[in-house]
Amino acid sequence: MKSDSLTQSASAPARRLTWHQRRRRIAWGLVLPALLLLALAAGWPLFRTIWFSFTNAMLDNPGEYEMVGLANYYAMRDDMAIGVLSDPLWWQAVGNTLWFTFTSVALELLLGMLLALLMNEKFRGQGLVRTAILVPWAIPTIVSAKMWGWMFHDQYGVINDLLGSIGLPSHLAWIAEPSLSMWAVVIADVWKTTPFMALMLLAALQLIPADLYEAAKVDGASPWQRFKRITLPLIMPALVVALIFRVMDAMRVFDLIYVLTSNSEATMSISGYAREQIVSYQDMGVGSAASVLVFMMVAGIAACFIRVSRLNEKEKR
Repeated sequence: MKSDSLTQSASAPARRLTWHQRRRRIAWGLVLPALLLLALAAGWPLFRTIWFSFTNAMLDNPGEYEMVGLANYYAMRDDMAIGVLSDPLWWQAVGNTLWFTFTSVALELLLGMLLALLMNEKFRGQGLVRTAILVPWAIPTIVSAKMWGWMFHDQYGVINDLLGSIGLPSHLAWIAEPSLSMWAVVIADVWKTTPFMALMLLAALQLIPADLYEAAKVDGASPWQRFKRITLPLIMPALVVALIFRVMDAMRVFDLIYVLTSNSEATMSISGYAREQIVSYQDMGVGSAASVLVFMMVAGIAACFIRVSRLNEKEKR
């Protein structure tokens, strides 16, 4: 009997390991078709873009090209710097994109948190409020950009009319003035994408047990203390995910700026710069190099977010 028990206990880890191996194989079998489709849909275009970034291909005849190495990124030729990284317009686009990303995401986080806390409370018309908040997010970006373009019109726009009604300057050229055009883009983006942030945070708020808040009230915790000690730590994972998605989306902004401000230099993003090189100048090499740099910036920022979140999780453990 003892030998049988010893044999069973010795074979148990082997069976458990085999079960884990089977489970891992099943998981890979389920994920593999999606990975293959993703590789075809995204991997091949990405590889082609990286390849063209090392060539002098032109859009009107992409089949004929020569390898130019890193010249599309940066090179010295006849004592003159060439390539994307030597173009002042590229660095202006980088500055515009970073400023737009930081400002819009910060405002969306603040407003989204306030809306999520409001929608998490019990009150009459709660369902109607949640539905109404979804409307800006449901409107296509091009449609909302055209709508805000009319609202920001210097002569007929409702924004200037509202400013004039309260005694402020009412003939502002929101779209044409470089110092105002980026703010116009930020306002339009915040209006459209704040509902996304609010819904992500609302979903996290609804998973917090109500008993925690009741116990904190009994202990005399103030609303700010309950938010700081209970709400914020428990919704942090969802908050990080929402920030990653929004930062990546804001870094790749193109359609809103292109429709609202016609991709002017004052508001040009890095994606708009890449489009300008490929479509307007027909230069697939330089445009592909700019696109690769956009991809590297977005991927790098996402990796930093993920790394920081993992470090925070390890510190909590």
